[in-house]
Parts: sequence; C-alpha cells; structure tokens
Amino acid sequence: MARHAVFSSGAKIWKSLECAKSELRLDLTLACGQTFRWRETAEGHWTGVIRGRVWTLTQTEDTLWYYVYKNEGGAGGENRDQKKDSQKIDEEETQSATAQQDAEVEAEMLRDYFQLRVKLGDLYREWGAADCHFKQIADIFTGVRMLRQDPTECLFSFICTSNNHISRIQGMVERLCQALGTPLCQLDQTSYHDFPTLSALADRGVEQRLRDLGFGYRARFLQQSAKQILDTHGLQWLDGLRNVLYLEARDALRTLPGVGTKVADCVCLMSLDKSEAVPVDTHVWQIAKRDYKYTADNGQKTLTEKIHRDIGDFFRELWGPYAGWAHSVLFCADLKKFQNLKEMIHLKQSKKKELCEGNCKKFKIKREFDGHEKKKKPKSERQKKAKMSIKTEEV
Repeated sequence: MARHAVFSSGAKIWKSLECAKSELRLDLTLACGQTFRWRETAEGHWTGVIRGRVWTLTQTEDTLWYYVYKNEGGAGGENRDQKKDSQKIDEEETQSATAQQDAEVEAEMLRDYFQLRVKLGDLYREWGAADCHFKQIADIFTGVRMLRQDPTECLFSFICTSNNHISRIQGMVERLCQALGTPLCQLDQTSYHDFPTLSALADRGVEQRLRDLGFGYRARFLQQSAKQILDTHGLQWLDGLRNVLYLEARDALRTLPGVGTKVADCVCLMSLDKSEAVPVDTHVWQIAKRDYKYTADNGQKTLTEKIHRDIGDFFRELWGPYAGWAHSVLFCADLKKFQNLKEMIHLKQSKKKELCEGNCKKFKIKREFDGHEKKKKPKSERQKKAKMSIKTEEV
C-alpha cells in the first residue's frame, strides 16, 4: 500500500518552487477556514487535492516542496523509476519529455492555486502603514495568503458552513467527496477523492443520501443549487463569474438556495478573483467592534445587510483593493487554534511597553542629574570638609 510522502525520506523525488515563508505559510493558509480538504499527514506536511490530483506539500525557509501522487494509488516518481529499465530508448525519451511537461503543469497549478504572482510582502507593508493594529498582528501572522480555488468546490463547501464550525465542516466536505466524488488514490488507508461534479451533486437522489450522512437542511441546498446552476445557467457559469464585476458576481451567487451575503463573499474572494470582497460574519463583526471601535451598528444584536455592507466598506477604504486578503489575516489571528501565536503578540507588546517605560525612566533620571536636582559633592570633598571642621573645633 502506498504511503504519504515525507521529505526526510528522500528529497530527490520531490519538486520545488522558490517561495519564502513570508510569502506563504502552509500551516496558517491551509488551516484558517478558506479550504477544508487539507490534512497535516506528518509534521509540517499537508496532503490534499488540487484539480483532480493528490498532493503533499511541505516547506523550508525559502522553498515550497511538493509531491504529486499517481491517481491509481502509487507515487509517481517511484513508479516511473521501477518501469524505466524495461522501456526502450525512444519510450524513455518520450516519457522524459512527458515528465517535464507534467512538472511544468504542476508548478503552474501551484502558482495559480496559491496566487504566488501576488507579492504578499508588499501588501503587508501597505496594510501595516495604513493600519497600526494590522501591523501588530502581521509581525506574527506572516504568509497568510488567499487561495484561488475551483469555484464549484468553493461554493458547495461554503454552503456546508451555515451554523457550523471548521472541524465539522471538514468532516462534511470529506463525506461529500467520498460519497459523490471520483476516487483518486489511497495512502496509509486514507482514500482521496476528487470533488463531486455539478452533475453528481444535482442528481435527484442526492438530498436524501446527504441527509443520511448528517448534512441536515444543507442537503437540500446542495442539491437544489447544483440543479439550478445546470438548468438555468450551464456548466461554465461559475467559472464565467470570474470575468464580471464583484457586486454582479455576488448578487448572482445570492440567487442560489443556501447562499447568503457572507457565503457569496467567501466564494467571490476565494475562487472568483474578487480580492476586494470582505466576508463578514459574527467573528469579523466582533473584530471590527473590538479592534476598530466600530459603533455604527447602534447596539444591533444581529448581523444585518447594512452592517455587512458598512463593515466591508470600512475595510475596503482602510486596506484598498486587496481588502479581502487583509481581512483573512485578522480572521486567521482570531481563531482559537492559533491563540498561542496571538499570545506572542501580547508578549511582544508587553516587552515593548516595558522597554519604553524603562527608556523613559532613564531619560527622566538623566534630566534630573543634568540640572533638575542639585549635584551632590563627591564623597571625598565632604569628608575633607568634615575633617577640617573637627580640627577647627579642637583648636
């Protein structure tokens, strides 16, 4: 049985892209709630599915390493090596050319998926210059990058997020893929499947099947949304929303069952190239009130369309055209699973405060010594004067 690849077992079978951790941190980007299909299969190794292929990713300080498995269940590099001796020279040359083409295709898939052409370090500096709170967070939460996911996977994954939390959503999405997706490979007794097609999701028996798997009312939304897309718009409709303006794409998505403003904004930001989309849920609302003193809600208890619009506009004004990316850094920093990192921010702030207070104290003492207090005479002079006084008395 094939096993999950581990970098320490042999770097030769891995491929790589130059990518500093300041531009991409896998542990934060893949676990912050924008995708639900990646698992840490060894320390610092993340395995998931991109475009019908199973990948394991890991990284060093300046390099992103990746390993792509063959869909029949074996590891691609190992299978090619085993067959090589029995092939003819012309077949070897053909295979070599094909392997090179595959390598180029895979590298381009990763660049596209992680949007590596966007210089994240430059954006962090811009956001930090405009927002001192962001600057404090960014010192610890570096490399949080927006993914460019398949629109179908992104949409139907986020329909599952209604009244849910990340770990439960992960389980739902995994069951959805196992039930309706094409099998890809099996590694260490874990089966990997492609995400279901629209046609598979739209089948009339899907709702009951998903209810049996614990999806509840979301089962109906999933099946009806897929059917509506196919019946009304066609297979290419979701991909085509990448080519329209943000508000047009968001409003189009909101016509689907189970898709509100927040889900539509998530899909726009994470799969449709709308970097200005700012998904607003109760967590983001709390961030706006707690860290940015947002009070325009007038004590409102529920998240309304107006609050959603106002908070989105506020952050777009503050952060600019990539506001959705900046929002995701703060959202990531607010997750419970990363609170140990956030404590480092408070620790840094405390140290800076202590250092500042210490410097101020030293400055105050120096000023007093330089003229705000009378200088004390050296001890030797005081002692000399005292001795002279004693001698005078004796005489």
